[in-house]
Amino acid sequence: MAKRLTPAATVALKEALCSIYWYKADLRGFLQQCFPNRNLIASLNWDNYKRQIVSDLVDHLVRDQEKYLIDLTRLCTEVCTIGSFEHLEQLEGGSEKASRAQSAVAQLRRLLEPHEQIKKEQDDLVERQKKATEKLKANAAVREKLEQLKGRYMSLVTSTNPQTRGFELERVMYDLFELFDLDPKASFRNTGEQIDGAFSLASTDFLFEAKWRQEQTDAADLDAFGAKVRRKLENTLGVFLSINGFTPTGIAAHSSGGAVIVLMDGADLMAVFEERIDFVTLLLRKKRHAAQTGEIYLPIHQIL
Repeated sequence: MAKRLTPAATVALKEALCSIYWYKADLRGFLQQCFPNRNLIASLNWDNYKRQIVSDLVDHLVRDQEKYLIDLTRLCTEVCTIGSFEHLEQLEGGSEKASRAQSAVAQLRRLLEPHEQIKKEQDDLVERQKKATEKLKANAAVREKLEQLKGRYMSLVTSTNPQTRGFELERVMYDLFELFDLDPKASFRNTGEQIDGAFSLASTDFLFEAKWRQEQTDAADLDAFGAKVRRKLENTLGVFLSINGFTPTGIAAHSSGGAVIVLMDGADLMAVFEERIDFVTLLLRKKRHAAQTGEIYLPIHQIL
């Protein structure tokens, strides 16, 4: 289940809870089995109507989903696993009651399926990142080279010559691309356009541009780089590295349909140098996020 239950799924959960048990005593017993902390169930007004009791409980859980995420997930899972409604069929009008309960549970399952898929994708992503990090740490030669690159990068922080710093940053990035087998190409000029570098990953060609200035990179620089990328073949994307980040307006201007670039900043680079994530995983995560949302900037703290 995703981190937030949608309004439609909330209504479906209430309807399912009202339908799966006819008597309040049976519903109370079911809920007590679902919640290790029985104080929450005991705090409900069981003298009230069943529908109101259910509504009070679900509303309480949904209001603070961060706190009750585990409880809410467990409750939804337990309701969705109910497959037999023989206890309802034995009642007067049992066939209708059982049919209503079955439909309510089926509706809840349908609404939760996208949540489960998102959760699975998130879990798979975390697992891939974990394996990539473990692989990185197991390779002594890679770690040694990363440490060297980190040292070269940190020496640039105190550089007072912007031009020299820019050229050396390009060389550091070239060596980083090479370390991760990305078939890099050094800076080149093509039909009057200066390209800081290029590399290939998963059948996609990437153009690369880097800026290390005091101010944040704005929309004008992103416009110029985006135009360079669009003039290449369709399977070409761009990676723009700005050590000191990007202006909000620059990010917003390019976070829309048809985005062809993804953004990286100094925090991303340090996460790679510090072995918190490998460069390939970082880039694929940013590319995937841009493809799914149109947002070209995904901060590292939202990945790790």
